[in-house]
Amino acid sequence: MIYNNLIYLLVVIFVLTTNSIPDTPQFSFINGFSLFVIKAFLFNLLVRYVYRPPKVRDSALYFALEQKLSILAIVSLALDIYLLDSQYFFSRLPLIGHLPTLVDLGGICLFFFYLAIIWAGARQSYGFIFNRTYARREFILSNLKSNLPIVLPWLLLSLFADLLQLLPFPGLQRLLASAWGEPLIFLAFFFVLALTFPVIIVRLWNCKSLEPGPLRDHLDKFCKKHKTGYADIMIWPLFEGRVITAGVMGMIKPFRYLLLTPALLSALNPAEIDAVVAHEIGHVKKYHLQLYIFLFLGFGMLAQLANYPTLYLLLNSTFFYKFCELIGRKPDTVLTFLSTLPMFILMLIYFRFVFGFFMRNFERQADLYSLISQGTGYPLVQSLEKIALLSGNIRDQPNWHHFGIAQRVDFLQRCEYDPQVGQRHERKVYASLLIYLIVICITAFAVWKIPADLLEGAPREKFAEAVIKDKIRNDEQNPLWYQLLGDLQQGRRLYDEAIRAYEKNLELTPDDPDVLNNLAWLLLSAEDIKARNPARALMLAREAAGLKPAGYILDTLATAYWANGFRENSIKVEKEAIKADPTRKKFYEQQLEKFTNDEYPGDKKEGLE
Repeated sequence: MIYNNLIYLLVVIFVLTTNSIPDTPQFSFINGFSLFVIKAFLFNLLVRYVYRPPKVRDSALYFALEQKLSILAIVSLALDIYLLDSQYFFSRLPLIGHLPTLVDLGGICLFFFYLAIIWAGARQSYGFIFNRTYARREFILSNLKSNLPIVLPWLLLSLFADLLQLLPFPGLQRLLASAWGEPLIFLAFFFVLALTFPVIIVRLWNCKSLEPGPLRDHLDKFCKKHKTGYADIMIWPLFEGRVITAGVMGMIKPFRYLLLTPALLSALNPAEIDAVVAHEIGHVKKYHLQLYIFLFLGFGMLAQLANYPTLYLLLNSTFFYKFCELIGRKPDTVLTFLSTLPMFILMLIYFRFVFGFFMRNFERQADLYSLISQGTGYPLVQSLEKIALLSGNIRDQPNWHHFGIAQRVDFLQRCEYDPQVGQRHERKVYASLLIYLIVICITAFAVWKIPADLLEGAPREKFAEAVIKDKIRNDEQNPLWYQLLGDLQQGRRLYDEAIRAYEKNLELTPDDPDVLNNLAWLLLSAEDIKARNPARALMLAREAAGLKPAGYILDTLATAYWANGFRENSIKVEKEAIKADPTRKKFYEQQLEKFTNDEYPGDKKEGLE
């Protein structure tokens, strides 16, 4: 259940962090909130209907329904984000401007709200199936505490990033702005968090130290015999301690904890407890916790590699921009959605199949360690059979992150009969890790070799054009968008489009000196001779200079005089430009030398050049 929620919460975090907050919401707060309340009410009715006690009588159906409803909760949250623009309203709360992570935290709280509805509706069915009684509040809190550690590392890392940006230290800000400064700082913080996070979890889960006594003495000696150190052995009150399970957390001894639930200690005999503890020690001996960190980092590397080609293809695709116009959505919104969709699919495939593959086989390695260290797999088999029976007869229930109990029992029995079965499994795991390492190294090399300016130039210019045109469609009377479009298209050498944009701007604001100047410069300097019009450029430049005699505008006027054959006028005006803007004196002097010594463009058959 917790592992499934890991996938769900990763999806939620991914959706929240890749969505762009709109400038204006599609619904007012009152209308949006009303729709949210109606949707939540319908969701609650659906949960109560599917979990009505007479219907859900076995654990397989219970967990299948929980999985489907959790997916529906993600869909419901997606409607809150994309339709009701919940992040827009979260962004208007106090402190959000300084800590943007709080916007995403609001989305996480919304998702937990939907999960709480599921937990409240499922409580009676859970009690019926597993023969346990919970008050609604304690059942919800137990589930909440179990799932909080999944999002807490991300939340801490994100808040750390926000706070770093606020610190008034120039040296730190320069380091963050460097190519490797920010990644190195976050990687260091990530590893510190990974090492120390178990201390937070055991307190969040209300774990208590196993009291001194025969059992504690025995387990201390047992772990010492296996040369496994830990900070403490803890009682894990998962679902009020009624779940039969164990776990180990922590990569190094000072922050490593062995967790045992009260139900496990009461259900198993001493030999079976030893077998379960040996299984957890197997995780430590095989460095599975460190490997999980490596697998998480590996996904980040793969996602980064996949992101660049996706963005490049979208930004260069004519279909992408036509699609934006067809659906009437902002290019940045559509880009965010379409670029994150492949990442979303990659994440699901990676954690469901790649991460799941290693989790299942790591568990089998830990089972194998228990068998070898105990000299027999019988105690672990007996403990697994008890867990299956007491947990609602889940022996044959499939599992994406563990092999099913029946499969684990069969593997242990085959290994005990034929040791080569276990040896083949060890070789399989090591070979898989080697292949994975090779893939990650190739990926890292590919990411390193990706040109830093891959998304610059034409891709960025096409996207900027689409954004500006979208602004024009929604605000046709704003001359700023036409000026920006004209400047952009002039830089892209799309002169006809630039001229049309400037002329539209001048229809709205005839006395804009900068637009008059920019259009005049285009008509003077266009590489396409057909687009040049020195006579009109001179007229526009005169008008611009009369409105705003700045240095750069006077330089345009001087160039226009020169292009039309008025050498003396060009020299006179260029000297005025030097007086008006001494900071660019060197450039203006170069212009002055050209106007003085070069022949008139009109003397050439093809104009300038």
